[in-house]
Amino acid sequence: MENGAADESQTRATVQAKGLPVATEAPAPPRIRPRLIFHTQLAHGSPTGRIEGFTNVKELYAKIAEVFEISPTEILFCTLNTHKVDMQKLLGGQIGLEDFIFAHVKGQMKEVEVTKSEDALGLTITDNGTGYAFIKRIKEGSTIDRIKTVCVGDHIEGINNQTIVGCRHYEVAKMLKELPKGQPFLLALVEPRKAFDMIARRTKCSKSTGDAKVGSGRETLRLRTKGSATVEEAPTEFEERATRKVDDLLEIYMGIRDVELAATMVETGKDKKNPDEFAEALDSVLGDFAFPDEFVFDVWGAIGDAKNGRI
Repeated sequence: MENGAADESQTRATVQAKGLPVATEAPAPPRIRPRLIFHTQLAHGSPTGRIEGFTNVKELYAKIAEVFEISPTEILFCTLNTHKVDMQKLLGGQIGLEDFIFAHVKGQMKEVEVTKSEDALGLTITDNGTGYAFIKRIKEGSTIDRIKTVCVGDHIEGINNQTIVGCRHYEVAKMLKELPKGQPFLLALVEPRKAFDMIARRTKCSKSTGDAKVGSGRETLRLRTKGSATVEEAPTEFEERATRKVDDLLEIYMGIRDVELAATMVETGKDKKNPDEFAEALDSVLGDFAFPDEFVFDVWGAIGDAKNGRI
C-alpha cells in the first residue's frame, strides 16, 4: 500500500510538471430547495389561486389577499383541506406540503346581548395570529349555547362597545371571565361569509378526537413568529399525543384552544429534565402569557405521560 501511494504521488507530480490537467473529483452539485407552492380558495367559493414565499401567518394572509384582490383584514382564519368552519382543520403554525388552504372572510356583522348567569360563559377562544380572536368551541348547555345566533367561527370584534381587535385570545378570554355575573353585556360579532350550502347552519365544534392531527403529510411548513419558515418532519406520535393533552389543559385553565401554542410548549419541554428547568424555559419563550404554576406543572406531567405512553 505504501508503494502504491508513493507511485500515485510521483505520477501526479510528473503530470503537473508537464502542465497537463490533473483529474479531480467533481464538486457535489448544490442542493436546490424546491419552490413551495400552495393552492388556495376562498371558503365561500372562488377560483383556485397559487401562493408562495410566506414565512408567517400575516404574510400568508397578505399573499391570499393579493391573489383574490381583497384586503388582508378581510380574512378571519383559514382551514386546511375543507371549506367548512371546522375547528379541527384550523390552520395554525404548520401546513402540510400537500394541504389545500381555504380562507374564511368576513361576512355578516351582528350584536348580541348576553347575561352572564354563570361563572363561565361556555366559550373557548382562539385567534388567527393577526389580531382577530374568534370562537373555537361552545360548551353544550352553557349560557352561550342557549343564544343560537352565536356560532363557532364568529370573530369577537368588541365587548360592550369597546373594540378588541388586536388582542390575543388569552386576553379576550380573561376579559370575558372578569365580566360581572348577573349583568348583561354586548358582544359585537362578525361571522365568516358562508357559501350557499352553509347558510342557516349552526356549526358546533365537537371534542377533540384521537384522530385529529397536528399536521398532515410527511413534511410540514412550520410558520414562525420570528425568523424564516422551515420545512420539518411531521410531528411524532408522542408530540401529537402531548400536544392534544396540553391543548385540553389550555382550555381548562385559560379558556382558550391553540394547537400551535400547545405544540410550542411540548417542543420546549420534551428535552427538559425536571419541572423547574421546564418552567424557566417556558418563561423565556412564552413569558407574556404569565401561566399559573399549577398549569405549568400539569403541562410538565402531560409531556411526561405522553413520553411514557400513559396517554
